[in-house]
Amino acid sequence: MQTETVALTREKETLLITLWAKAGESLLPDSLLKDRFAAQAATRLDYDFARLKVDRDLMVGLAMRAHTLDGWTRAFLAEHSDAIVLHLGCGLDSRVFRIDPPAGVAWYDIDYPDVIALRQKLYPARDGYHLLGSSVTEPGWIAAVPRDRPAMIVAEGLLPYLPEEEVPLLLERLVQHCPSGEIVFDAYSPLGLKLIAMQPSIKATGAVLHWSLADPVELELQVPGLELVTELTAYDPDGYDRRQIARMSWPARLAMQFFSLIPPLSRIGVLLRYRF
Repeated sequence: MQTETVALTREKETLLITLWAKAGESLLPDSLLKDRFAAQAATRLDYDFARLKVDRDLMVGLAMRAHTLDGWTRAFLAEHSDAIVLHLGCGLDSRVFRIDPPAGVAWYDIDYPDVIALRQKLYPARDGYHLLGSSVTEPGWIAAVPRDRPAMIVAEGLLPYLPEEEVPLLLERLVQHCPSGEIVFDAYSPLGLKLIAMQPSIKATGAVLHWSLADPVELELQVPGLELVTELTAYDPDGYDRRQIARMSWPARLAMQFFSLIPPLSRIGVLLRYRF
């Protein structure tokens, strides 16, 4: 099997964290994602994944995040068979293959040109699947996206890395271009952003995080047309399947229980779903 050399650094390199975590979680006997596509792609890369220090807790945590976003995407497509999906900062994520959208859906994966070129070597083409090589903050790429269909917009592990002023501009551009739809993503409070930056995996890449969100309602004020539908906190024991939390180590479970009891800590990381 031919291997592909990886020359990604800093923020781009973080996409390898999520790929390796999802690939590793999918090899566990109690896997939630069962992402054989990620597992296969990871074996094709000439890269020392050990330097990223991805442990079982991170594997399970990122799988839970992806599973929630996948679920929201599937629910939207079940109601909108003619939808488009915009997967912003797709990295090497195999979401389009995990979800396997119906034939009427047009799916767009958007990321830097070198990331898209790597994707093309690892994943097969499929009908209705489009790859756009561009920074998501560059306004030109959106011209290739239809304006007359409901849109499901997914940004997993992306927005915190963008310059603070670029996030509302990007979201406003999307809301103005698409007639209706939903936007789902993960976000962190200012404290949460500092804690994430201290994670060994992030530190190994040298990536810098910029954008935080103290209150999800802020975005409704910054981006006219957005309406908050769901806020799922990372440390809400009722927000996720307890069987998944039970898969984590006892220190991780204890930390989650402790954080859930203190309001500023319970909301340091959230999954958000907006309607427009």
